[in-house]
Amino acid sequence: MTADAITAPPLTIGPHTVWPPVVLAPMAGITNAPFRTLCREFSGGKGLFVSEMITTRALVERNEKTMQLIHFDKSETPRSIQLYGVDPVIVGKAVRMIVDEDLADHIDLNFGCPVPKVTRKGGGAALPYKRNLFRSILREAVANAGDLPVTIKMRTGIDEDHVTYLDAGRIAVEEGIAAVALHGRSLSQHYGGSADWEAVARLKEHVPEIPVLGNGDIWSAEDAIRLMGRTGCDGVVVGRACLGRPWLFGDFVAAFDGDGTLATPALREVAGVMRRHAELLGEWLGDEERGVIDFRKHVAWYTKGFSVGSEMRRKLAMASSLAELDAHLDDLDLDQEWPDGAEGPRGRTAAGKRVALPDGWLEDPYDCSVVVDADAESDTSGG
Repeated sequence: MTADAITAPPLTIGPHTVWPPVVLAPMAGITNAPFRTLCREFSGGKGLFVSEMITTRALVERNEKTMQLIHFDKSETPRSIQLYGVDPVIVGKAVRMIVDEDLADHIDLNFGCPVPKVTRKGGGAALPYKRNLFRSILREAVANAGDLPVTIKMRTGIDEDHVTYLDAGRIAVEEGIAAVALHGRSLSQHYGGSADWEAVARLKEHVPEIPVLGNGDIWSAEDAIRLMGRTGCDGVVVGRACLGRPWLFGDFVAAFDGDGTLATPALREVAGVMRRHAELLGEWLGDEERGVIDFRKHVAWYTKGFSVGSEMRRKLAMASSLAELDAHLDDLDLDQEWPDGAEGPRGRTAAGKRVALPDGWLEDPYDCSVVVDADAESDTSGG
Protein backbone atom coordinates (compact mmCIF):
# COMPACT_ATOMS: atom_id res chain seq x y z
CA MET A 1 0.00 0.00 0.00
CA THR A 2 1.44 3.36 -0.96
CA ALA A 3 0.56 7.03 -0.85
CA ASP A 4 1.56 9.81 -3.20
CA ALA A 5 3.90 12.37 -1.66
CA ILE A 6 3.30 16.10 -1.48
CA THR A 7 5.74 18.95 -1.47
CA ALA A 8 4.92 21.05 1.58
CA PRO A 9 6.93 23.13 4.05
CA PRO A 10 6.94 22.24 7.74
CA LEU A 11 4.09 23.63 9.82
CA THR A 12 5.14 26.57 11.99
CA ILE A 13 3.23 27.26 15.20
CA GLY A 14 4.95 30.09 17.04
CA PRO A 15 8.52 28.91 17.73
CA HIS A 16 7.64 25.28 17.02
CA THR A 17 8.32 23.57 13.71
CA VAL A 18 6.11 20.54 13.05
CA TRP A 19 6.96 17.88 10.46
CA PRO A 20 5.07 16.21 9.05
CA PRO A 21 2.37 18.91 9.32
CA VAL A 22 0.01 16.55 11.14
CA VAL A 23 -1.65 17.17 14.52
CA LEU A 24 -3.36 14.58 16.70
CA ALA A 25 -6.79 15.94 17.57
CA PRO A 26 -7.77 15.95 21.26
CA MET A 27 -10.33 13.24 22.06
CA ALA A 28 -11.81 12.74 25.52
CA GLY A 29 -10.76 9.47 27.10
CA ILE A 30 -8.47 8.68 24.16
CA THR A 31 -5.54 11.07 23.68
CA ASN A 32 -4.09 10.63 27.14
CA ALA A 33 -0.36 10.18 27.76
CA PRO A 34 -0.31 6.42 26.94
CA PHE A 35 -2.02 6.84 23.59
CA ARG A 36 0.18 9.81 22.68
CA THR A 37 3.21 7.66 23.55
CA LEU A 38 2.12 4.99 21.07
CA CYS A 39 1.47 7.53 18.31
CA ARG A 40 4.84 9.20 18.90
CA GLU A 41 6.66 5.87 18.85
CA PHE A 42 5.21 4.99 15.46
CA SER A 43 6.02 8.43 14.06
CA GLY A 44 9.53 8.53 15.47
CA GLY A 45 8.53 11.54 17.55
CA LYS A 46 7.47 13.54 14.50
CA GLY A 47 4.21 15.51 14.39
CA LEU A 48 2.27 17.30 17.13
CA PHE A 49 0.25 15.40 19.72
CA VAL A 50 -2.33 17.32 21.73
CA SER A 51 -3.64 16.38 25.16
CA GLU A 52 -7.22 15.58 25.96
CA MET A 53 -9.41 18.66 26.27
CA ILE A 54 -8.91 20.35 29.66
CA THR A 55 -11.67 22.54 31.07
CA THR A 56 -10.29 25.85 32.27
CA ARG A 57 -12.37 25.96 35.43
CA ALA A 58 -11.25 22.47 36.48
CA LEU A 59 -7.63 23.44 35.84
CA VAL A 60 -7.83 26.64 37.86
CA GLU A 61 -9.51 24.73 40.68
CA ARG A 62 -6.81 22.01 40.43
CA ASN A 63 -9.28 19.19 40.00
CA GLU A 64 -7.47 15.91 40.73
CA LYS A 65 -8.48 14.18 37.48
CA THR A 66 -7.59 17.26 35.47
CA MET A 67 -4.15 17.53 37.04
CA GLN A 68 -3.46 13.95 35.96
CA LEU A 69 -4.64 14.66 32.41
CA ILE A 70 -2.14 17.49 31.99
CA HIS A 71 0.78 15.15 32.73
CA PHE A 72 3.26 14.91 29.87
CA ASP A 73 5.98 12.33 29.43
CA LYS A 74 9.52 13.71 29.52
CA SER A 75 9.93 12.73 25.87
CA GLU A 76 6.99 14.87 24.70
CA THR A 77 8.07 18.04 22.98
CA PRO A 78 6.49 20.37 22.37
CA ARG A 79 3.95 19.76 25.13
CA SER A 80 0.60 20.66 23.64
CA ILE A 81 -2.52 21.17 25.74
CA GLN A 82 -6.08 21.94 24.65
CA LEU A 83 -8.23 24.17 26.83
CA TYR A 84 -11.95 24.67 26.78
CA GLY A 85 -13.80 27.48 28.52
CA VAL A 86 -16.70 29.91 28.19
CA ASP A 87 -15.60 32.66 30.59
CA PRO A 88 -12.81 34.96 29.34
CA VAL A 89 -11.57 35.63 32.88
CA ILE A 90 -11.30 31.95 33.77
CA VAL A 91 -9.65 31.18 30.44
CA GLY A 92 -7.09 33.90 31.11
CA LYS A 93 -6.37 32.52 34.59
CA ALA A 94 -5.92 29.00 33.22
CA VAL A 95 -3.50 30.19 30.56
CA ARG A 96 -1.54 32.21 33.13
CA MET A 97 -1.34 29.13 35.36
CA ILE A 98 0.08 27.08 32.48
CA VAL A 99 2.71 29.73 31.82
CA ASP A 100 3.65 30.35 35.45
CA GLU A 101 3.95 26.64 36.28
CA ASP A 102 5.54 25.63 32.96
CA LEU A 103 2.81 23.09 32.22
CA ALA A 104 2.91 23.21 28.41
CA ASP A 105 4.64 24.73 25.37
CA HIS A 106 1.56 25.28 23.20
CA ILE A 107 -2.09 26.02 23.99
CA ASP A 108 -5.01 25.16 21.74
CA LEU A 109 -8.54 26.43 22.40
CA ASN A 110 -11.54 24.23 21.60
CA PHE A 111 -14.48 25.79 19.76
CA GLY A 112 -15.54 22.63 17.96
CA CYS A 113 -17.32 20.45 20.52
CA PRO A 114 -20.85 19.58 19.23
CA VAL A 115 -22.09 17.76 22.35
CA PRO A 116 -25.59 19.07 23.22
CA LYS A 117 -24.96 19.47 26.96
CA VAL A 118 -22.07 21.78 26.03
CA THR A 119 -23.66 23.78 23.19
CA ARG A 120 -26.90 24.11 25.16
CA LYS A 121 -24.93 26.32 27.57
CA GLY A 122 -23.27 28.32 24.80
CA GLY A 123 -19.98 26.43 24.73
CA GLY A 124 -18.03 24.51 22.13
CA ALA A 125 -19.10 24.94 18.52
CA ALA A 126 -21.89 27.31 19.56
CA LEU A 127 -19.57 29.95 20.99
CA PRO A 128 -17.99 31.55 17.87
CA TYR A 129 -21.46 32.77 16.86
CA LYS A 130 -21.15 35.31 19.67
CA ARG A 131 -18.38 37.30 18.00
CA ASN A 132 -17.55 39.60 20.90
CA LEU A 133 -17.48 36.84 23.50
CA PHE A 134 -15.29 34.78 21.17
CA ARG A 135 -12.94 37.75 20.73
CA SER A 136 -12.79 38.35 24.48
CA ILE A 137 -11.77 34.74 25.15
CA LEU A 138 -9.03 34.86 22.52
CA ARG A 139 -7.78 38.21 23.80
CA GLU A 140 -7.51 36.97 27.39
CA ALA A 141 -5.77 33.78 26.31
CA VAL A 142 -3.18 35.55 24.17
CA ALA A 143 -2.61 38.31 26.73
CA ASN A 144 -1.76 35.72 29.40
CA ALA A 145 0.17 33.30 27.21
CA GLY A 146 3.48 35.16 27.15
CA ASP A 147 5.73 33.46 24.59
CA LEU A 148 3.48 30.41 24.26
CA PRO A 149 1.61 30.22 20.93
CA VAL A 150 -2.18 29.98 21.15
CA THR A 151 -4.16 28.22 18.41
CA ILE A 152 -7.85 27.44 17.96
CA LYS A 153 -9.98 24.62 16.55
CA MET A 154 -13.48 25.35 15.29
CA ARG A 155 -16.29 24.29 12.97
CA THR A 156 -17.87 26.09 10.02
CA GLY A 157 -20.74 27.45 12.10
CA ILE A 158 -24.05 26.53 13.71
CA ASP A 159 -25.67 25.39 10.46
CA GLU A 160 -25.77 26.48 6.82
CA ASP A 161 -27.79 29.56 7.79
CA HIS A 162 -25.42 30.63 10.56
CA VAL A 163 -21.88 30.32 9.19
CA THR A 164 -19.16 31.74 11.43
CA TYR A 165 -15.76 30.44 10.37
CA LEU A 166 -14.68 33.35 8.17
CA ASP A 167 -15.53 35.94 10.83
CA ALA A 168 -13.90 33.76 13.48
CA GLY A 169 -10.77 33.36 11.38
CA ARG A 170 -10.42 37.12 10.94
CA ILE A 171 -10.96 37.70 14.67
CA ALA A 172 -8.29 35.08 15.38
CA VAL A 173 -5.78 36.94 13.23
CA GLU A 174 -6.62 40.28 14.85
CA GLU A 175 -6.22 38.82 18.36
CA GLY A 176 -2.82 37.22 17.75
CA ILE A 177 -3.79 33.56 17.34
CA ALA A 178 -0.88 31.57 15.90
CA ALA A 179 -2.87 29.10 13.77
CA VAL A 180 -6.44 27.97 13.21
CA ALA A 181 -7.83 24.49 12.52
CA LEU A 182 -11.16 24.08 10.78
CA HIS A 183 -13.35 20.99 10.93
CA GLY A 184 -15.31 21.22 7.69
CA ARG A 185 -18.64 20.47 9.34
CA SER A 186 -21.17 22.64 11.12
CA LEU A 187 -22.48 22.05 14.61
CA SER A 188 -25.74 20.72 13.16
CA GLN A 189 -23.88 18.02 11.23
CA HIS A 190 -22.07 16.60 14.25
CA TYR A 191 -20.08 13.86 12.46
CA GLY A 192 -22.58 13.07 9.72
CA GLY A 193 -22.42 13.76 6.02
CA SER A 194 -19.18 14.82 4.37
CA ALA A 195 -16.66 17.38 5.56
CA ASP A 196 -16.57 20.52 3.44
CA TRP A 197 -12.95 20.73 2.35
CA GLU A 198 -13.77 23.76 0.20
CA ALA A 199 -14.46 25.69 3.40
CA VAL A 200 -10.87 24.96 4.43
CA ALA A 201 -9.69 26.43 1.12
CA ARG A 202 -11.84 29.53 1.60
CA LEU A 203 -10.53 30.04 5.12
CA LYS A 204 -6.93 29.78 3.89
CA GLU A 205 -7.65 32.46 1.29
CA HIS A 206 -9.37 34.60 3.93
CA VAL A 207 -6.59 34.49 6.53
CA PRO A 208 -3.31 34.07 4.64
CA GLU A 209 -1.43 35.66 7.56
CA ILE A 210 -1.50 32.50 9.72
CA PRO A 211 -1.37 28.73 9.17
CA VAL A 212 -4.69 27.02 8.50
CA LEU A 213 -5.15 23.33 9.26
CA GLY A 214 -7.86 21.16 7.75
CA ASN A 215 -9.87 18.58 9.68
CA GLY A 216 -12.62 16.15 8.78
CA ASP A 217 -12.79 12.91 6.75
CA ILE A 218 -9.05 12.30 6.90
CA TRP A 219 -8.98 8.51 7.21
CA SER A 220 -5.54 7.86 5.71
CA ALA A 221 -2.26 9.46 4.70
CA GLU A 222 -3.63 9.71 1.16
CA ASP A 223 -6.58 11.74 2.45
CA ALA A 224 -4.26 14.13 4.29
CA ILE A 225 -2.19 14.73 1.18
CA ARG A 226 -5.28 15.13 -0.98
CA LEU A 227 -6.83 17.67 1.41
CA MET A 228 -3.67 19.77 1.50
CA GLY A 229 -3.28 19.61 -2.27
CA ARG A 230 -6.90 20.58 -2.88
CA THR A 231 -7.15 23.39 -0.32
CA GLY A 232 -3.64 24.81 0.01
CA CYS A 233 -3.89 24.50 3.79
CA ASP A 234 -0.74 24.26 5.88
CA GLY A 235 -1.43 21.03 7.74
CA VAL A 236 -4.07 18.60 8.94
CA VAL A 237 -5.67 17.60 12.24
CA VAL A 238 -6.51 13.91 12.56
CA GLY A 239 -8.76 12.37 15.20
CA ARG A 240 -11.09 9.42 14.64
CA ALA A 241 -8.90 7.83 11.95
CA CYS A 242 -6.26 6.89 14.51
CA LEU A 243 -8.66 5.05 16.83
CA GLY A 244 -7.15 1.59 17.09
CA ARG A 245 -4.48 2.67 14.59
CA PRO A 246 -1.68 4.58 16.35
CA TRP A 247 0.66 3.41 13.57
CA LEU A 248 -1.22 5.78 11.24
CA PHE A 249 1.24 8.47 12.34
CA GLY A 250 4.02 6.38 10.84
CA ASP A 251 2.05 6.45 7.60
CA PHE A 252 1.95 10.24 7.70
CA VAL A 253 5.71 10.45 8.15
CA ALA A 254 6.30 8.04 5.27
CA ALA A 255 3.86 9.81 2.96
CA PHE A 256 5.10 13.33 3.63
CA ASP A 257 8.73 12.24 3.43
CA GLY A 258 8.08 10.68 0.03
CA ASP A 259 8.52 7.05 1.12
CA GLY A 260 4.93 6.13 0.38
CA THR A 261 4.99 2.77 2.17
CA LEU A 262 2.04 2.46 4.50
CA ALA A 263 1.54 0.13 7.47
CA THR A 264 -0.58 -2.98 6.96
CA PRO A 265 0.02 -4.89 10.21
CA ALA A 266 -1.08 -8.49 10.59
CA LEU A 267 -3.27 -9.32 13.56
CA ARG A 268 -0.24 -10.60 15.47
CA GLU A 269 1.34 -7.13 15.30
CA VAL A 270 -1.96 -5.46 16.17
CA ALA A 271 -2.33 -7.73 19.20
CA GLY A 272 1.12 -6.68 20.38
CA VAL A 273 0.13 -3.02 20.18
CA MET A 274 -3.11 -3.74 22.03
CA ARG A 275 -1.21 -5.40 24.84
CA ARG A 276 1.28 -2.53 25.10
CA HIS A 277 -1.54 0.03 25.08
CA ALA A 278 -3.26 -1.70 28.01
CA GLU A 279 0.03 -1.97 29.89
CA LEU A 280 0.83 1.72 29.40
CA LEU A 281 -2.63 2.67 30.67
CA GLY A 282 -2.08 0.61 33.80
CA GLU A 283 1.27 2.26 34.45
CA TRP A 284 -0.25 5.71 33.91
CA LEU A 285 -3.21 5.05 36.19
CA GLY A 286 -1.06 3.26 38.76
CA ASP A 287 -3.28 0.19 38.67
CA GLU A 288 -3.17 -2.72 36.20
CA GLU A 289 -6.87 -3.54 36.49
CA ARG A 290 -7.94 0.07 35.93
CA GLY A 291 -5.64 0.23 32.92
CA VAL A 292 -7.08 -2.92 31.32
CA ILE A 293 -10.62 -1.76 32.04
CA ASP A 294 -9.88 1.64 30.47
CA PHE A 295 -8.46 -0.17 27.45
CA ARG A 296 -11.74 -2.01 26.80
CA LYS A 297 -13.15 0.86 24.72
CA HIS A 298 -10.31 0.39 22.21
CA VAL A 299 -10.93 -3.31 21.44
CA ALA A 300 -13.49 -2.84 18.65
CA TRP A 301 -11.31 -0.23 16.94
CA TYR A 302 -8.16 -2.36 17.00
CA THR A 303 -9.96 -5.45 15.71
CA LYS A 304 -12.05 -3.67 13.04
CA GLY A 305 -12.10 -5.71 9.83
CA PHE A 306 -10.38 -8.79 11.26
CA SER A 307 -12.17 -12.14 11.60
CA VAL A 308 -12.46 -12.08 15.36
CA GLY A 309 -16.11 -12.73 16.05
CA SER A 310 -18.51 -11.03 18.41
CA GLU A 311 -17.96 -13.50 21.24
CA MET A 312 -14.18 -13.04 21.22
CA ARG A 313 -14.56 -9.26 21.00
CA ARG A 314 -16.83 -9.47 24.03
CA LYS A 315 -14.24 -11.49 25.94
CA LEU A 316 -11.47 -9.04 25.05
CA ALA A 317 -13.69 -6.15 26.12
CA MET A 318 -14.39 -7.82 29.47
CA ALA A 319 -10.76 -8.51 30.45
CA SER A 320 -9.70 -7.18 33.84
CA SER A 321 -6.01 -8.10 33.92
CA LEU A 322 -3.09 -8.27 31.52
CA ALA A 323 -2.94 -12.05 31.97
CA GLU A 324 -6.61 -12.35 31.00
CA LEU A 325 -6.09 -10.05 28.02
CA ASP A 326 -3.03 -12.08 26.94
CA ALA A 327 -5.00 -15.32 27.11
CA HIS A 328 -7.76 -13.96 24.88
CA LEU A 329 -5.28 -12.45 22.41
CA ASP A 330 -3.50 -15.82 22.16
CA ASP A 331 -6.81 -17.44 21.18
CA LEU A 332 -7.06 -15.26 18.07
CA ASP A 333 -6.01 -16.34 14.58
CA LEU A 334 -2.95 -14.09 14.77
CA ASP A 335 -1.74 -14.95 11.27
CA GLN A 336 -4.49 -12.89 9.65
CA GLU A 337 -3.20 -10.23 7.27
CA TRP A 338 -4.39 -6.62 7.34
CA PRO A 339 -7.96 -6.68 5.97
CA ASP A 340 -9.58 -4.23 3.56
CA GLY A 341 -12.36 -3.90 6.12
CA ALA A 342 -9.96 -2.18 8.51
CA GLU A 343 -9.77 0.87 6.25
CA GLY A 344 -12.21 3.77 6.21
CA PRO A 345 -14.24 5.63 8.84
CA ARG A 346 -13.97 4.87 12.54
CA GLY A 347 -15.63 6.20 15.65
CA ARG A 348 -18.63 8.49 15.49
CA THR A 349 -19.97 8.93 11.95
CA ALA A 350 -23.64 9.77 12.56
CA ALA A 351 -25.37 13.09 12.23
CA GLY A 352 -26.44 14.72 15.45
CA LYS A 353 -29.86 15.41 16.80
CA ARG A 354 -31.46 18.85 16.78
CA VAL A 355 -28.98 21.60 17.60
CA ALA A 356 -29.11 22.51 21.29
CA LEU A 357 -28.51 26.20 22.05
CA PRO A 358 -29.37 28.58 24.91
CA ASP A 359 -32.69 30.35 24.55
CA GLY A 360 -32.35 33.32 22.22
CA TRP A 361 -28.75 32.47 21.33
CA LEU A 362 -29.16 33.30 17.64
CA GLU A 363 -30.92 36.63 18.17
CA ASP A 364 -27.80 38.77 18.53
CA PRO A 365 -24.40 37.53 17.26
CA TYR A 366 -22.61 40.32 19.12
CA ASP A 367 -24.16 39.82 22.56
CA CYS A 368 -21.23 39.21 24.93
CA SER A 369 -23.14 37.63 27.81
CA VAL A 370 -21.18 34.86 29.46
CA VAL A 371 -23.12 31.69 30.12
CA VAL A 372 -21.50 30.55 33.36
CA ASP A 373 -22.79 27.08 34.14
CA ALA A 374 -20.96 23.99 35.37
CA ASP A 375 -22.44 21.92 32.54
CA ALA A 376 -21.01 24.33 29.98
CA GLU A 377 -17.54 23.24 30.96
CA SER A 378 -18.18 19.54 30.54
CA ASP A 379 -15.19 17.23 30.17
CA THR A 380 -16.79 15.82 27.03
CA SER A 381 -14.53 16.63 24.12
CA GLY A 382 -14.98 16.68 20.40
CA GLY A 383 -14.72 18.82 17.33
